[in-house]
Amino acid sequence: MLLVGMPARADLQDINRIYHTEPSLAAFEICQGGGCAHSDMLQLSQPEWENVLRIFTSQSETAEQERARIAAAIGMLEDIVGTKTGTAADRAGTFGNSEYQHQQDCNDEAINSTTYMRLMQQAGLIRFHTILDTRTRKFFFSGWPHTTAVIRENDSNAEYAVDSWFYDNGHPATIVPMAQWKDGYIPEDSPIRHRE
Repeated sequence: MLLVGMPARADLQDINRIYHTEPSLAAFEICQGGGCAHSDMLQLSQPEWENVLRIFTSQSETAEQERARIAAAIGMLEDIVGTKTGTAADRAGTFGNSEYQHQQDCNDEAINSTTYMRLMQQAGLIRFHTILDTRTRKFFFSGWPHTTAVIRENDSNAEYAVDSWFYDNGHPATIVPMAQWKDGYIPEDSPIRHRE
């Protein structure tokens, strides 16, 4: 996994440790503060996890349906986790939000979304996709770097960005084809179009 554009205060060893540690409902870490400058060890209660399971009340019949459910579940988990960590007030984007405590940047969001999807995968909720390492677009010389979680559809091998940075905490993640995301995609209704 390549992580670039991290704030100086971020500890790459901590980021990689969190990213590569197998999460469980009883113990998983969540990043915040920009480049995972701060992390929280959390657990989910069965009633909290039931809220996520309700999104998957029946098995997904297509990969497209599964992606929509993954997006909704990430929003639900952000909402649940936000009340535990203070990130409930996390706003879309990064820049212009420095006065907001517990703000997350795209690196925090990408790592957290990957953790959430691994929890879903462990529960058998993800069957049509494989979770990949995070990816970054731009790399400074062509614009400001931006990182996302990634999944690959098993049948087609098509890769999709799973990006929860475009909206405020608790909103469903944006899932779009990787080529579209790499080309600088930002949803038309994303608040960052007015804030960044």
